[in-house]
Parts: sequence; C-alpha cells; structure tokens
Amino acid sequence: MNQSQATSRRFVVVLGVLTGLVAFTIDISLPAIPPMVRDMATTMPVGQQVVGLFMAGMAAGQIPFGLVSDRIGRLPVLYAGIGLFTLAGFVTAFSNDTEVMLIARFIQGIGSSAGMVLARAIVRDVSSGPESARLMSIMVMVFTAAPMVAPLIGSILVPLWGWRAPFFATAISGLLILYGIKTSLRETRAPRQQPHFLRQLWESAREFLSHRRSVFGVTINMVTIVGVMALISGSSSLIIEIYGFQVKNFGFLFAVTGAAILIGSAINRRLLQRFGAIHMISIGAMIAAVAGLQLLWMAWLGDAPFWWIWGNACLFMGATGMLFPNATAIALDPVPEIAGVASSIMGTIQSLSGAVSAIICSALYTGTIMNIAVVLGASGVSALLVCLIFQPIVGRDRRAI
Repeated sequence: MNQSQATSRRFVVVLGVLTGLVAFTIDISLPAIPPMVRDMATTMPVGQQVVGLFMAGMAAGQIPFGLVSDRIGRLPVLYAGIGLFTLAGFVTAFSNDTEVMLIARFIQGIGSSAGMVLARAIVRDVSSGPESARLMSIMVMVFTAAPMVAPLIGSILVPLWGWRAPFFATAISGLLILYGIKTSLRETRAPRQQPHFLRQLWESAREFLSHRRSVFGVTINMVTIVGVMALISGSSSLIIEIYGFQVKNFGFLFAVTGAAILIGSAINRRLLQRFGAIHMISIGAMIAAVAGLQLLWMAWLGDAPFWWIWGNACLFMGATGMLFPNATAIALDPVPEIAGVASSIMGTIQSLSGAVSAIICSALYTGTIMNIAVVLGASGVSALLVCLIFQPIVGRDRRAI
C-alpha cells in the first residue's frame, strides 16, 4: 500500500506543497516588509524579523511533531500542525501591534514545521535508496513553484490591498492544504509503542547521528540553508532599497531564483539515473562554491552591478536543487524506523541555521550588498569544504546511495 502511494501524482504534489509551505509563507511576505515597516513605524531590522522568527518557530516545532508522528502516525500530526499554521496566519494578517504580529509569525512557523518534517518522513516510509532521492528531487521541483510564484503574488497583492494581504493569503493556503491532506494522503505509519519522550528523543538522536551518511547529509543541508535564508531575508532590501527597483518588479526578479532551483532539480533528477546521490552532491557543491567565491569578491570590492550579484545568487540557488534532495535522502536512508524523529532532528538543525542566518543578515544590514554577499558567499564555499572533508569517509561506505 505504501509503495503504491509513491506513484500517485496527487500524493507527490501534496508532499511537495507541504515541503514548500515554508518557502511560500516567507517569500509571499517579502514585498510586504518595506511598506509594513513604514506603516507600523518600526525599523527594517525589526521588519525583517518576520522571516527570522518564523524560521525560529519552525525550528522549535519540528522535534515535537517528529516524536509524536513516530508514536501515533503522520496524518493526525499533519492536521494539528497545519491547523495551527492557519490560525496563526489569520492573527498575523489582522494584527495592529508589532509584537503580536511577530509572536503570531513564530507560532505560524511552529505549525509549518509539521509539513516539512512529515513530508520527508512519509517519503522515507514509502521509498528508500535511489528511489527516495528521485522522489525528493521531484518534490523539490514541485515546491520550487513557491519561490517563483509567491513573490509575484505578494507583489500583486501589496499594491492592490496593502501589506496585510500576503499574510492573509498564507492563512487561506493553510485551509487549502488541509483539504489536500484529507483527499490525497493515506496513513503511512501505524501507531507504535515508544519509550518516554525524552528517552525516545535521546535514543533516536543517537541512532541517527551514529551513521556517517546521516551526519554528512545534515551538514550539507545546514551550510546550504545559511545562504538560502540570507538571500531570502535580505532580498527585498537588496532589490528595492539598494538597487531601487519598484515593488511590482520584485516578484519577477525573485522568481528567477525559483527558476534556477527548478533547473537544478530537473538536472539532478535526470543525472541521478547515471550517477549516485553522493556524486550529485559534489557537483552541486562545486557550483555553489563558484558562486560563493564571486560573491565574496564582490563583498571585498564593496559594490557590484545588479546582474552580477543576482546572477550568482541564482547560480547558488540552482546548486541547492542538487544539494537538498540528495543530502536529505542520504541522511534518512539508514534510519527507516525513526524517520519522523530523524527528519525533525535534521530539520531543526537546518531551521536553526536558517534562523540564525536571517537574523545575522538583518543585523549586518548597512544599506550595502555586504551582508548578503558575505553570508551567501561563505555558504557556497562551505558546501564544497564539507564535501571535501566528508566525501572520502562516506564514499567508503558501500551502502551509500
């Protein structure tokens, strides 16, 4: 029964949407940040915390959702998480107080974590090895629509109905996803007896991190998300404030990064038929490093033409279409019995890294390209360094995919 689900288009689409919910929720709000800052009489660093705190909430929710899903099944936890996401979205949209809004975004992030954690766990429930890597790659292609479409939607909604409209749209999306879960997903994990929560977490974490492949996959995802979140959190100030593009053009420019991910994911899916996931990570890391070195050079220069910095940002994002799906599949492959907790541990580390990156990028903002160029550049170079350090070790494991 589980294997047949993996061949269903609706099944894959819903999992892709669950995985892309975080990107959609963040990206649709980006065009709203500058007018929100002006309307609520706050500062740009504070305004950009709608990204950082959302990511922090997502990090906080993943381990509890993963633990419970390994106990009672995936679907009840999905309903609870997406329901919380939807309610918090409505509070965010109607809030007139900055502190209330930021708290609601944090709670919305907690709810969104259920989608990301359990989508990965469900994939591991129904597949393994190269098939899991290919399914992850297809999911990346599906959720790539989020960074392509969300900023466009946000750029349209803000001029028409104000900065609150994108936040309202996230709540509506939660309702639609709940319908998709009900009509397209079946339970893939039967309820099982587990030890006390803390003991379950300790034993699962020890098992997960005892595998070299798992540590390698987690580390690749961790250093990659640092660059992704630096770009996402700082893109509106870079495009609108620094380079002077109008809000209506932001969505189209940001959508190019989504197209880059789509291209990278499509290439990854095709090449996986000939090469293993380990080799595809190496290719993605080399591409990310090429972009990273150029971005660090721009930071050294202190300025750069828009086409140069944005072109290399897109090159980096294309590399993520190869890095994320393969690293995730490699990390989860050795631990099918604890896929929920393993996915949550991996996601928590990734989300905390992203939240710290977004907060640091916001704090380093000085009205120049420096913050994005430095953080994004360091992320690309670090991905290659991780490959150079880990790959000889992981490559000796004959079970590596």
